[in-house]
Amino acid sequence: MSGGFPIDLILFAMVAAFLVLRLRSVLGRRTGFERPPRPEGAPYDPQASRGPAADLPGELPPATAPAGGARRVVPDPRSPAGQALMRIRGVDPAFDPNGFLDGAEGAFRMIVDAFARGDRQTLRALLADDVYAGFEGAITARETAGESQRSEVRAMQEMAVEAADLRGTVADVTVRFVSDQVNLTTAKDGSVVAGAEAVTELSDIWTFQRDLKNGDPTWKLVATRSA
Repeated sequence: MSGGFPIDLILFAMVAAFLVLRLRSVLGRRTGFERPPRPEGAPYDPQASRGPAADLPGELPPATAPAGGARRVVPDPRSPAGQALMRIRGVDPAFDPNGFLDGAEGAFRMIVDAFARGDRQTLRALLADDVYAGFEGAITARETAGESQRSEVRAMQEMAVEAADLRGTVADVTVRFVSDQVNLTTAKDGSVVAGAEAVTELSDIWTFQRDLKNGDPTWKLVATRSA
């Protein structure tokens, strides 16, 4: 490129800014992906983040199935996963399992889209170091081969909390995503390398992790596998 200011850099900056704002709108609100901000050094006040009496720690809202949306499944409070979720709420009273699943769906869609587009900046913000290394390696291999990836989440069928754990203030929540997707990898000449145009139902199990005492509200993806 020669002469003038590179327009593509301006466009890239605009797209990156949009993604950051979108990320914060999905993961930065009080849906279980965020703790209420407080002045540095100030003691945490559970009363400041409590909702109605039904949302107090020790009580988990039931699973929900919004009209036209994905079914959300929260484990029975008496199960090991349900008990772990209640312990998480004991550390962070703002944590809500159904709200967490809303944020997890947004993160799932963003990560699938970012991986397909090779958007390392978005992936870096949402993935733990070792998971990011795997994603980045796959993107680099794809770019080296001159291949393009197309991934679209057409519909989310179900999101279910499969497991949860709390070690000190570090929480893990494992979610099973059942989604309808189109995944297609094409070569330089446009020929299909993998996948197809057809919509396929996929089941993925992802684990998100966060230190509940950390001021950063982002739950990062720490493990992935197919169900």
